[in-house]
Amino acid sequence: MQEGESIVAKNNWKQKLGMSLIVPIVIVLMVWTVDHGATRTRLHRSAKRDEQQLSRPEKLEAEQRLWDLGYWAGRVDGQFDSDSRHALIAFQKVEERDRTGKLTREELNALRTAARPQARHTRYPHVEIDLARQVLFLIDETGEVARILPVSTGNGELYMDQGKMHRARTPTGTFKVLRKIKGWRLSTLGLMYYPNYIFNGIAIHGSFSIPTHPASHGCIRIPLFAAKELSSLLPTGIAVLIYNS
Repeated sequence: MQEGESIVAKNNWKQKLGMSLIVPIVIVLMVWTVDHGATRTRLHRSAKRDEQQLSRPEKLEAEQRLWDLGYWAGRVDGQFDSDSRHALIAFQKVEERDRTGKLTREELNALRTAARPQARHTRYPHVEIDLARQVLFLIDETGEVARILPVSTGNGELYMDQGKMHRARTPTGTFKVLRKIKGWRLSTLGLMYYPNYIFNGIAIHGSFSIPTHPASHGCIRIPLFAAKELSSLLPTGIAVLIYNS
């Protein structure tokens, strides 16, 4: 065999070897992907079935337990509506659990053994916003955490507003509620419900969208159902502490 033919033969052998290795790897990846997707689907369906299998007394217990721990839930009626799901997400954030919003038997057991969260400062009524856990604590005059809500704060990304580039950042530090607006306000960045301004255009306000992660332009979004009442509980001048836990 000539040298050129030898090189061609070697290359052909390498190509065949490469294909012989690639094909099984591709098959394994395809099988893993399908199996992984199927596993996630099974887990989702299992969680849904578990929630549906909870009895009405157990759902009533979960709703009442959320209120007892300070989480701002919906009616204690055994329906476990979207308001109660927001409360459950806040609980899952505080307890560093998966932020599913699904009431499973495992979550119910966690609620049964949980304790009310503690405020960072206890000397006076104020608001605390934990950026790391994405929750808002309303602290009463006794220093106890009276209400807890899930929030969505600045996502850190760049955005354009009125021809200028800004960073979507929620500032840390101590602030005060400077002014409040009743009802809806349409800003250049979208709608805000009962906004409570604390720094420049940054406000605590109700929103339709409260994902479980930071997603705002810098404002502190809270669930729509609680915005009006929370605003009534935040007098002008009340301190707002924002920190990373």
